[in-house]
Amino acid sequence: MSALVDIEVDGRTLSIEHRWVPGPDDAPLVVFLHEGLGSVAMWKEFPDRLCAAGRLRGLVYSRPGYGRSTPRPHALRYASDFMHVQARRVLPALLDALGVAPGYWLFGHSDGGSIALIHAASFPRRLGGAIVVAPHITVEQLSIDSITATKAAYETTDLRHKLARHHDDVESAFWGWNDIWLDPAFRSWSIEALLADIACPLLAIQGVDDEYGTMAQIDGIAAALPHARLVKLAACGHSPHRDQPQAVIDATVVFIAAHAGQCLPEETRAG
Repeated sequence: MSALVDIEVDGRTLSIEHRWVPGPDDAPLVVFLHEGLGSVAMWKEFPDRLCAAGRLRGLVYSRPGYGRSTPRPHALRYASDFMHVQARRVLPALLDALGVAPGYWLFGHSDGGSIALIHAASFPRRLGGAIVVAPHITVEQLSIDSITATKAAYETTDLRHKLARHHDDVESAFWGWNDIWLDPAFRSWSIEALLADIACPLLAIQGVDDEYGTMAQIDGIAAALPHARLVKLAACGHSPHRDQPQAVIDATVVFIAAHAGQCLPEETRAG
């Protein structure tokens, strides 16, 4: 069952939908960051399965404009730095409001994976580590083509109806995401220059058949971060946690178990 918590960001009060996945009190906390059209509900049971398998705790939330969180005003268009705003202002405000201490892990998918990377680069001493699934570090033509096709599907098929099950204001959710990704000014967006600032353990997972990005995305992460580990899944598209959930769970559980405690602030380390 999800709940709402109010946060203050840039002079606005935002209500953020979230839910906790219970686990042992001393277990690592994993914060789940959803895709461009995701929400708490759209994760379905995956966070629970992952946390149960790894004896972890979880925090799942809907970004502003998605799920049951405060909708985006329809007249507001996101700027090209919208993911930076989420990573550097919204997420820290949410963690502070919920009393989350340093040492948390991030699990981000697609846009959520990019937000996780920006957050990890911006606050390198706060994280225990990060898992990014089908993240974007640059804008590729494949992404633009697929997002253009998604726009057509939203306008001509039952996609709007399906998404409306998961968002209080589906128009806010869809057009906020679609408009910025198809804005010509967004074509030059890149977070490649930030990657070298990431110090925590990092696992990047991508499907070989990803329709929204090529392997250049996670290969670019590995080129900037030799300590990053890559997992490339065959017969898998843009949502590995849906296409091959057990493979993602297994890789994540092993990775967190191997690295827990390696990148915490000194005062949070055992001993």
